Amino acid sequence: MDPSQIAQTALYQEVAERLRQRIFSHELPPGTRIDEQALTVDYGISRTPLREALKVLAAEGLVTLRPRRGCFVTEVSEQDLDDIFPLMAMLEARCALEATNRAQPADLARLEAIHAQLEHFAGSNEIKRFFEANQEFHYQIQELSGNRRLRQVIQDLRKVLKLTRLFSLSIDGRLQQSLAEHAAILAAIKAGDALGAQIAMHDHILSGRDALARSHLPQELLR
Repeated sequence: MDPSQIAQTALYQEVAERLRQRIFSHELPPGTRIDEQALTVDYGISRTPLREALKVLAAEGLVTLRPRRGCFVTEVSEQDLDDIFPLMAMLEARCALEATNRAQPADLARLEAIHAQLEHFAGSNEIKRFFEANQEFHYQIQELSGNRRLRQVIQDLRKVLKLTRLFSLSIDGRLQQSLAEHAAILAAIKAGDALGAQIAMHDHILSGRDALARSHLPQELLR
């Protein structure tokens, strides 16, 4: 393979990751039109790696390519959430069950340390850092499940949910509710109660959907 082709592949992947982070941080909020010309100037690249990067993000559901109109950051609808959350609940619940059956003392210690961070960030009302620790808690359970294909499907769905997830934690009382739900999941895993962990995780994910339903998100963020 031509070495220049390897470099080109690495370039579009790097561009995709930069745009992905800008979308997750809401620097590029839902509905924003991607200005391809401005980005090629900002990043010092040609249109080719940028368009390849946008194809990657489109496959992940983070941007929408509209013929003759351009590329836009995906706007998540109520129907999207109703479609995604039950799937997430089922898949992550299965992860929790499998993780419980595989958990070793070192794994439990790692989850306990992350939960301690969740308690700290909830106590100081640091929503962004709680969100990040929450992501790590779920990721560790997914890793512990040992089910690679299950992990991949969950991560793809979570990328889309990142377009709205922070807002559910901003709802009055949701932070402490989420913390209690994580505590229930951890307690079940530590007790070796695989079915209990499965149920607790399933209920936790659907609770997040209920919180979003109560949030009355601005229409520019949820359509």
